[in-house]
Amino acid sequence: MTRPSVVVALPAAESEPVVAELAGAGFDVVEVRSPGDLEAVLSTRSDIAVAILDGETDFDESLEYYAVLHEGKRRIPALMVVTTTSFDRWTGASDGADDEYMTRPLDAESIRWRIEAMCIRGQTVDDGSGSPIIQGGDMGEGWTSRRATVIAIFNPKGGVGKTTIATNLAAALQTRRGRSVLLIDADTVTGHVSTSLAIEAVRSVSDSWRDEAEGGSPEALMDIASAHGSGMKVISLTDSPLNMELLEPARIAAEINAARGSYDVIIIDLHPSYSAINQAIFELADKIVVPVTPDVPALRAAVQFRDVSITLGCRDKIALLINRANSGVSVADIERTVGMPALALIRSGGLLFVRAANEGRTVAEMFPKERVTADFDTLADALFGVAPTAPAAKATMRLFPRQKEPARV
Repeated sequence: MTRPSVVVALPAAESEPVVAELAGAGFDVVEVRSPGDLEAVLSTRSDIAVAILDGETDFDESLEYYAVLHEGKRRIPALMVVTTTSFDRWTGASDGADDEYMTRPLDAESIRWRIEAMCIRGQTVDDGSGSPIIQGGDMGEGWTSRRATVIAIFNPKGGVGKTTIATNLAAALQTRRGRSVLLIDADTVTGHVSTSLAIEAVRSVSDSWRDEAEGGSPEALMDIASAHGSGMKVISLTDSPLNMELLEPARIAAEINAARGSYDVIIIDLHPSYSAINQAIFELADKIVVPVTPDVPALRAAVQFRDVSITLGCRDKIALLINRANSGVSVADIERTVGMPALALIRSGGLLFVRAANEGRTVAEMFPKERVTADFDTLADALFGVAPTAPAAKATMRLFPRQKEPARV
Protein backbone atom coordinates (compact mmCIF):
# COMPACT_ATOMS: atom_id res chain seq x y z
CA MET A 1 0.00 0.00 0.00
CA THR A 2 1.36 3.43 -1.00
CA ARG A 3 2.22 5.57 2.00
CA PRO A 4 0.71 9.07 2.33
CA SER A 5 2.41 12.19 1.02
CA VAL A 6 3.75 14.78 3.45
CA VAL A 7 4.65 18.42 2.82
CA VAL A 8 7.65 19.76 4.74
CA ALA A 9 8.10 23.53 5.13
CA LEU A 10 10.93 23.89 7.65
CA PRO A 11 14.23 25.79 7.75
CA ALA A 12 16.89 23.95 5.74
CA ALA A 13 18.89 22.80 8.78
CA GLU A 14 15.82 21.11 10.26
CA SER A 15 14.27 20.01 6.99
CA GLU A 16 17.16 17.79 5.87
CA PRO A 17 17.08 15.23 8.74
CA VAL A 18 13.25 15.28 8.88
CA VAL A 19 12.95 14.63 5.13
CA ALA A 20 15.54 11.84 5.35
CA GLU A 21 13.72 10.18 8.27
CA LEU A 22 10.30 10.36 6.58
CA ALA A 23 11.62 9.19 3.23
CA GLY A 24 13.41 6.32 4.94
CA ALA A 25 10.07 5.28 6.46
CA GLY A 26 8.50 5.20 2.99
CA PHE A 27 6.63 8.51 2.94
CA ASP A 28 6.44 10.57 -0.24
CA VAL A 29 7.97 13.85 0.95
CA VAL A 30 7.43 17.18 -0.81
CA GLU A 31 9.59 20.11 0.31
CA VAL A 32 8.28 23.65 -0.19
CA ARG A 33 9.99 26.98 0.45
CA SER A 34 7.10 29.44 0.30
CA PRO A 35 3.30 29.61 0.62
CA GLY A 36 3.24 30.01 -3.17
CA ASP A 37 5.11 26.72 -3.58
CA LEU A 38 2.58 25.05 -1.30
CA GLU A 39 -0.32 26.48 -3.30
CA ALA A 40 1.24 25.16 -6.51
CA VAL A 41 1.66 21.68 -5.04
CA LEU A 42 -1.91 21.51 -3.71
CA SER A 43 -3.36 22.76 -6.98
CA THR A 44 -2.02 19.69 -8.78
CA ARG A 45 -2.04 17.04 -6.04
CA SER A 46 -4.82 15.68 -3.85
CA ASP A 47 -2.79 13.09 -1.96
CA ILE A 48 -1.19 15.36 0.66
CA ALA A 49 -2.16 13.96 4.06
CA VAL A 50 -0.36 16.38 6.39
CA ALA A 51 1.99 19.37 6.31
CA ILE A 52 4.86 20.08 8.70
CA LEU A 53 5.15 23.84 9.21
CA ASP A 54 7.58 26.12 11.01
CA GLY A 55 5.34 28.00 13.42
CA GLU A 56 7.69 30.68 14.70
CA THR A 57 10.53 31.91 12.43
CA ASP A 58 8.20 34.20 10.47
CA PHE A 59 4.77 34.14 12.10
CA ASP A 60 3.03 36.03 9.27
CA GLU A 61 4.43 33.62 6.68
CA SER A 62 3.38 30.70 8.86
CA LEU A 63 -0.17 32.07 8.84
CA GLU A 64 -0.02 32.20 5.02
CA TYR A 65 1.04 28.55 4.88
CA TYR A 66 -1.77 27.63 7.25
CA ALA A 67 -4.33 29.58 5.20
CA VAL A 68 -3.33 27.66 2.06
CA LEU A 69 -3.96 24.37 3.88
CA HIS A 70 -7.49 25.55 4.73
CA GLU A 71 -8.37 27.38 1.53
CA GLY A 72 -11.79 26.57 0.12
CA LYS A 73 -12.73 22.99 0.92
CA ARG A 74 -9.21 22.01 1.93
CA ARG A 75 -8.75 20.80 5.47
CA ILE A 76 -5.21 19.44 5.57
CA PRO A 77 -3.90 18.84 9.10
CA ALA A 78 -0.75 20.69 10.12
CA LEU A 79 2.01 19.64 12.47
CA MET A 80 3.25 22.99 13.77
CA VAL A 81 6.86 23.13 14.98
CA VAL A 82 7.06 25.78 17.68
CA THR A 83 8.75 26.86 20.90
CA THR A 84 6.84 27.23 24.14
CA THR A 85 6.60 30.98 23.44
CA SER A 86 5.18 30.73 19.93
CA PHE A 87 2.88 27.87 20.99
CA ASP A 88 0.73 30.34 22.95
CA ARG A 89 0.21 32.42 19.79
CA TRP A 90 -0.86 29.41 17.75
CA THR A 91 -3.46 28.12 20.18
CA GLY A 92 -5.60 31.10 19.26
CA ALA A 93 -4.62 31.31 15.59
CA SER A 94 -5.29 27.75 14.37
CA ASP A 95 -8.75 26.28 14.11
CA GLY A 96 -8.16 22.75 12.83
CA ALA A 97 -9.26 19.99 15.19
CA ASP A 98 -6.65 17.65 13.68
CA ASP A 99 -3.71 20.08 13.95
CA GLU A 100 -0.92 19.12 16.33
CA TYR A 101 2.15 20.80 17.79
CA MET A 102 5.73 19.79 18.46
CA THR A 103 8.16 21.91 20.44
CA ARG A 104 11.80 22.49 19.62
CA PRO A 105 14.48 21.14 19.77
CA LEU A 106 13.39 18.72 17.04
CA ASP A 107 14.09 15.03 16.90
CA ALA A 108 13.55 13.56 13.42
CA GLU A 109 12.44 10.18 14.77
CA SER A 110 9.84 11.82 17.01
CA ILE A 111 8.56 13.79 14.03
CA ARG A 112 8.20 10.57 12.08
CA TRP A 113 6.24 8.89 14.90
CA ARG A 114 3.89 11.88 15.09
CA ILE A 115 3.31 11.84 11.33
CA GLU A 116 2.74 8.07 11.48
CA ALA A 117 -0.04 8.63 14.00
CA MET A 118 -1.65 11.53 12.15
CA CYS A 119 -1.78 9.40 9.00
CA ILE A 120 -2.73 6.15 10.71
CA ARG A 121 -5.88 7.79 12.10
CA GLY A 122 -7.21 7.80 8.59
CA GLN A 123 -6.31 7.19 4.99
CA THR A 124 -6.06 9.76 2.21
CA VAL A 125 -8.80 9.38 -0.39
CA ASP A 126 -9.08 11.32 -3.62
CA ASP A 127 -12.72 12.26 -4.17
CA GLY A 128 -11.97 14.55 -7.13
CA SER A 129 -12.48 17.75 -5.18
CA GLY A 130 -8.81 18.69 -5.20
CA SER A 131 -8.36 18.11 -1.48
CA PRO A 132 -7.85 14.96 0.56
CA ILE A 133 -10.57 13.44 2.66
CA ILE A 134 -9.32 11.73 5.77
CA GLN A 135 -11.44 8.70 6.50
CA GLY A 136 -11.20 6.43 9.51
CA GLY A 137 -9.42 3.14 9.10
CA ASP A 138 -7.57 0.36 10.85
CA MET A 139 -4.72 1.69 12.96
CA GLY A 140 -2.77 -1.53 12.58
CA GLU A 141 -1.20 -3.99 14.95
CA GLY A 142 0.09 -2.44 18.16
CA TRP A 143 -2.09 0.66 17.91
CA THR A 144 -5.19 1.36 19.93
CA SER A 145 -8.48 2.05 18.20
CA ARG A 146 -10.38 5.21 18.97
CA ARG A 147 -11.45 3.80 22.29
CA ALA A 148 -8.64 5.17 24.41
CA THR A 149 -6.55 2.88 26.55
CA VAL A 150 -6.82 4.17 30.15
CA ILE A 151 -3.62 3.95 32.21
CA ALA A 152 -3.72 4.90 35.90
CA ILE A 153 -0.50 5.73 37.81
CA PHE A 154 -0.83 4.78 41.48
CA ASN A 155 1.00 3.82 44.64
CA PRO A 156 -0.57 4.26 48.11
CA LYS A 157 2.69 5.91 49.21
CA GLY A 158 3.60 9.39 48.02
CA GLY A 159 7.03 10.46 46.85
CA VAL A 160 7.63 7.59 44.43
CA GLY A 161 7.55 9.79 41.31
CA LYS A 162 3.94 9.29 40.16
CA THR A 163 3.59 12.72 38.58
CA THR A 164 7.01 12.55 36.93
CA ILE A 165 6.12 9.14 35.51
CA ALA A 166 2.67 10.31 34.36
CA THR A 167 3.86 13.48 32.60
CA ASN A 168 6.86 11.91 30.90
CA LEU A 169 5.00 8.77 29.84
CA ALA A 170 2.27 11.00 28.38
CA ALA A 171 4.86 13.08 26.52
CA ALA A 172 6.68 9.98 25.24
CA LEU A 173 3.43 8.52 23.88
CA GLN A 174 2.40 11.85 22.31
CA THR A 175 5.70 13.05 20.84
CA ARG A 176 7.71 9.86 20.35
CA ARG A 177 5.04 7.25 19.68
CA GLY A 178 2.54 9.48 17.90
CA ARG A 179 -0.50 8.81 20.07
CA SER A 180 -3.12 11.36 21.00
CA VAL A 181 -2.97 11.69 24.80
CA LEU A 182 -5.23 13.13 27.48
CA LEU A 183 -3.41 13.52 30.82
CA ILE A 184 -5.70 13.81 33.85
CA ASP A 185 -4.51 15.07 37.23
CA ALA A 186 -6.80 13.15 39.59
CA ASP A 187 -4.68 13.87 42.68
CA THR A 188 -7.29 16.01 44.38
CA VAL A 189 -5.05 16.82 47.36
CA THR A 190 -1.48 17.43 46.20
CA GLY A 191 -1.82 17.32 42.42
CA HIS A 192 0.64 19.47 40.49
CA VAL A 193 0.56 18.20 36.91
CA SER A 194 -0.46 21.59 35.50
CA THR A 195 2.22 23.36 37.53
CA SER A 196 4.88 20.91 36.34
CA LEU A 197 3.86 21.59 32.74
CA ALA A 198 3.59 25.39 33.24
CA ILE A 199 -0.08 25.45 32.24
CA GLU A 200 -1.67 28.51 33.79
CA ALA A 201 -5.27 29.58 34.38
CA VAL A 202 -6.46 25.97 34.31
CA ARG A 203 -10.21 25.40 34.25
CA SER A 204 -10.79 22.30 36.34
CA VAL A 205 -13.61 19.75 36.30
CA SER A 206 -14.87 21.09 39.63
CA ASP A 207 -14.99 24.62 38.10
CA SER A 208 -17.03 23.33 35.16
CA TRP A 209 -19.45 21.34 37.28
CA ARG A 210 -19.95 24.27 39.66
CA ASP A 211 -20.83 26.51 36.71
CA GLU A 212 -23.22 23.85 35.45
CA ALA A 213 -24.91 23.65 38.86
CA GLU A 214 -25.43 27.41 38.66
CA GLY A 215 -27.17 27.19 35.28
CA GLY A 216 -24.28 26.88 32.84
CA SER A 217 -24.06 24.42 29.96
CA PRO A 218 -22.55 20.94 30.56
CA GLU A 219 -18.99 20.50 29.27
CA ALA A 220 -17.18 17.32 28.24
CA LEU A 221 -13.63 16.70 29.41
CA MET A 222 -12.25 17.55 25.97
CA ASP A 223 -13.98 20.96 26.22
CA ILE A 224 -12.21 21.73 29.50
CA ALA A 225 -8.77 20.32 28.68
CA SER A 226 -5.81 22.66 28.19
CA ALA A 227 -3.24 22.20 25.43
CA HIS A 228 0.42 21.61 26.23
CA GLY A 229 3.29 22.41 23.89
CA SER A 230 4.00 18.70 23.43
CA GLY A 231 0.59 18.27 21.80
CA MET A 232 -1.05 16.38 24.64
CA LYS A 233 -4.14 17.72 26.42
CA VAL A 234 -4.18 18.19 30.19
CA ILE A 235 -7.02 18.44 32.69
CA SER A 236 -7.25 18.66 36.50
CA LEU A 237 -10.17 17.42 38.56
CA THR A 238 -9.75 20.32 40.99
CA ASP A 239 -7.31 23.05 41.94
CA SER A 240 -7.95 22.66 45.68
CA PRO A 241 -8.87 19.82 48.07
CA LEU A 242 -11.54 22.19 49.41
CA ASN A 243 -13.37 22.21 46.05
CA MET A 244 -14.33 18.55 45.84
CA GLU A 245 -17.98 18.61 46.84
CA LEU A 246 -19.20 18.19 43.25
CA LEU A 247 -16.69 15.51 42.24
CA GLU A 248 -19.01 12.50 42.27
CA PRO A 249 -16.94 9.35 41.54
CA ALA A 250 -19.50 7.68 39.25
CA ARG A 251 -19.79 10.80 37.10
CA ILE A 252 -16.00 11.16 36.89
CA ALA A 253 -15.77 7.57 35.64
CA ALA A 254 -18.57 8.19 33.14
CA GLU A 255 -16.87 11.34 31.79
CA ILE A 256 -13.55 9.54 31.38
CA ASN A 257 -15.29 6.73 29.51
CA ALA A 258 -17.02 9.31 27.29
CA ALA A 259 -13.60 10.84 26.46
CA ARG A 260 -12.25 7.51 25.18
CA GLY A 261 -13.58 8.22 21.70
CA SER A 262 -11.48 11.38 21.33
CA TYR A 263 -8.01 10.12 22.29
CA ASP A 264 -5.72 7.13 21.82
CA VAL A 265 -4.51 7.07 25.44
CA ILE A 266 -5.79 8.56 28.70
CA ILE A 267 -3.23 8.71 31.53
CA ILE A 268 -4.46 9.42 35.06
CA ASP A 269 -2.21 10.56 37.91
CA LEU A 270 -3.89 9.43 41.15
CA HIS A 271 -3.65 10.55 44.79
CA PRO A 272 -2.00 7.97 47.10
CA SER A 273 -5.20 6.79 48.80
CA TYR A 274 -8.06 4.32 48.40
CA SER A 275 -10.66 7.06 47.94
CA ALA A 276 -13.97 6.47 46.21
CA ILE A 277 -12.69 8.42 43.19
CA ASN A 278 -9.60 6.22 42.94
CA GLN A 279 -11.64 3.04 43.26
CA ALA A 280 -13.94 4.20 40.45
CA ILE A 281 -10.88 4.81 38.27
CA PHE A 282 -9.35 1.44 39.20
CA GLU A 283 -12.51 -0.18 37.86
CA LEU A 284 -12.44 1.54 34.45
CA ALA A 285 -8.65 1.51 33.93
CA ASP A 286 -7.12 -0.92 31.46
CA LYS A 287 -3.78 -0.87 33.26
CA ILE A 288 -2.66 0.39 36.69
CA VAL A 289 1.05 1.19 36.75
CA VAL A 290 2.53 1.00 40.27
CA PRO A 291 5.80 2.95 40.51
CA VAL A 292 8.14 1.94 43.32
CA THR A 293 11.45 3.34 44.43
CA PRO A 294 14.15 1.10 45.93
CA ASP A 295 13.21 1.72 49.57
CA VAL A 296 11.30 -0.38 52.08
CA PRO A 297 8.29 1.99 52.65
CA ALA A 298 7.56 2.25 48.91
CA LEU A 299 7.85 -1.50 48.45
CA ARG A 300 5.61 -2.26 51.41
CA ALA A 301 3.00 0.11 50.00
CA ALA A 302 3.16 -1.72 46.68
CA VAL A 303 2.75 -5.07 48.44
CA GLN A 304 -0.26 -3.65 50.28
CA PHE A 305 -1.84 -2.54 47.00
CA ARG A 306 -1.10 -5.91 45.43
CA ASP A 307 -3.12 -7.55 48.21
CA VAL A 308 -5.88 -4.91 48.25
CA SER A 309 -6.23 -5.16 44.47
CA ILE A 310 -7.52 -8.71 44.86
CA THR A 311 -10.43 -7.46 46.98
CA LEU A 312 -11.02 -4.58 44.56
CA GLY A 313 -11.08 -6.96 41.60
CA CYS A 314 -8.25 -5.28 39.68
CA ARG A 315 -5.29 -7.57 40.43
CA ASP A 316 -4.92 -8.50 36.77
CA LYS A 317 -4.53 -4.84 35.80
CA ILE A 318 -1.57 -3.86 37.97
CA ALA A 319 2.00 -3.67 36.67
CA LEU A 320 5.15 -2.90 38.61
CA LEU A 321 7.41 -0.05 37.46
CA ILE A 322 10.78 0.43 39.16
CA ASN A 323 11.67 4.13 39.37
CA ARG A 324 15.24 5.35 40.08
CA ALA A 325 16.26 1.83 39.15
CA ASN A 326 19.98 2.61 38.87
CA SER A 327 20.29 3.15 42.61
CA GLY A 328 22.39 0.04 43.16
CA VAL A 329 19.57 -2.13 44.54
CA SER A 330 18.93 -5.50 42.96
CA VAL A 331 15.96 -5.49 40.58
CA ALA A 332 15.45 -9.16 41.35
CA ASP A 333 15.13 -8.33 45.06
CA ILE A 334 12.51 -5.69 44.32
CA GLU A 335 10.51 -8.03 42.11
CA ARG A 336 10.70 -10.83 44.68
CA THR A 337 9.65 -8.51 47.52
CA VAL A 338 6.64 -7.10 45.71
CA GLY A 339 5.76 -10.44 44.16
CA MET A 340 5.52 -9.15 40.60
CA PRO A 341 7.91 -8.85 37.65
CA ALA A 342 8.83 -5.32 36.61
CA LEU A 343 7.14 -4.07 33.44
CA ALA A 344 9.96 -1.57 32.91
CA LEU A 345 12.71 0.36 34.68
CA ILE A 346 13.20 4.13 34.83
CA ARG A 347 16.67 5.27 35.79
CA SER A 348 17.26 8.42 37.84
CA GLY A 349 17.30 11.48 35.63
CA GLY A 350 19.03 13.75 38.11
CA LEU A 351 18.85 17.40 37.16
CA LEU A 352 17.29 16.63 33.77
CA PHE A 353 13.84 16.42 35.39
CA VAL A 354 14.45 19.65 37.29
CA ARG A 355 15.56 21.52 34.18
CA ALA A 356 12.59 20.27 32.19
CA ALA A 357 10.05 21.10 34.93
CA ASN A 358 11.50 24.61 35.29
CA GLU A 359 10.60 25.19 31.63
CA GLY A 360 7.20 23.50 31.86
CA ARG A 361 8.31 20.60 29.70
CA THR A 362 9.33 16.95 30.04
CA VAL A 363 12.60 15.11 29.54
CA ALA A 364 10.98 13.26 26.62
CA GLU A 365 10.70 16.60 24.79
CA MET A 366 13.83 18.43 25.94
CA PHE A 367 16.32 15.58 26.03
CA PRO A 368 15.28 13.11 23.32
CA LYS A 369 18.70 11.43 23.16
CA GLU A 370 19.16 10.84 26.91
CA ARG A 371 18.99 7.30 28.24
CA VAL A 372 16.18 8.15 30.66
CA THR A 373 14.04 9.20 27.68
CA ALA A 374 14.72 5.81 26.12
CA ASP A 375 13.44 4.29 29.38
CA PHE A 376 10.10 6.05 28.88
CA ASP A 377 10.02 4.81 25.27
CA THR A 378 10.51 1.29 26.60
CA LEU A 379 7.71 1.77 29.15
CA ALA A 380 5.38 3.11 26.44
CA ASP A 381 6.13 0.14 24.19
CA ALA A 382 5.78 -2.37 27.02
CA LEU A 383 2.34 -1.04 27.94
CA PHE A 384 1.13 -1.72 24.41
CA GLY A 385 3.03 -4.93 23.82
CA VAL A 386 5.07 -3.46 20.99
CA ALA A 387 8.38 -5.09 21.89
CA PRO A 388 9.64 -6.82 25.03
CA THR A 389 12.88 -5.31 26.26
CA ALA A 390 15.56 -6.38 28.68
CA PRO A 391 16.02 -4.36 31.91
CA ALA A 392 17.97 -1.19 31.17
CA ALA A 393 19.46 -0.53 34.60
CA LYS A 394 22.32 -2.48 36.10
CA ALA A 395 22.16 -2.95 39.86
CA THR A 396 24.19 -4.98 42.32
CA MET A 397 23.35 -4.00 45.90
CA ARG A 398 20.81 -6.27 47.58
CA LEU A 399 17.78 -4.74 49.28
CA PHE A 400 17.73 -7.46 51.92
CA PRO A 401 20.88 -9.38 52.91
CA ARG A 402 20.95 -13.08 52.16
CA GLN A 403 20.52 -15.33 55.14
CA LYS A 404 23.74 -17.11 56.02
CA GLU A 405 23.62 -20.83 55.53
CA PRO A 406 24.26 -22.84 58.73
CA ALA A 407 27.78 -24.14 59.04
CA ARG A 408 28.22 -27.71 57.89
CA VAL A 409 29.31 -30.08 60.61
